[in-house]
Amino acid sequence: MLANAKLQAFILTTDPARSRAFYEGVLGLSFVSEDDFAITMKSGEVEIRLTTMQEHTPMPHTVIGWRVEGIEAKVDALAAQGVVWRQYGMPGQDEKGIWTMADGKCKVCWFADPDGNVLSFAEEF
Repeated sequence: MLANAKLQAFILTTDPARSRAFYEGVLGLSFVSEDDFAITMKSGEVEIRLTTMQEHTPMPHTVIGWRVEGIEAKVDALAAQGVVWRQYGMPGQDEKGIWTMADGKCKVCWFADPDGNVLSFAEEF
């Protein structure tokens, strides 16, 4: 029923201007629109609505992630812009925060947006 439907994701924010600056200026997403409830950004074919809330307690897990190529270069580029990569102390996680799965088929790293929402990059081999 929904296999061909257009997907839209939602991320909560208490400060829409700050979130727009991060998602557009740091992550490079495209601005689509803004209304009284949210700022809509676009990543590939997916729209992400940065939904404004008066209060927000971020989840302790990933809320959205991107499959990427060249994860190390992307980590370095975002670190240069002030993004802090999360360290979870897992075996296989390096000093940059990139965790390599035991089978070596995937690398994953995590970071947070200004509201504390956990985001991730994953590169599969």
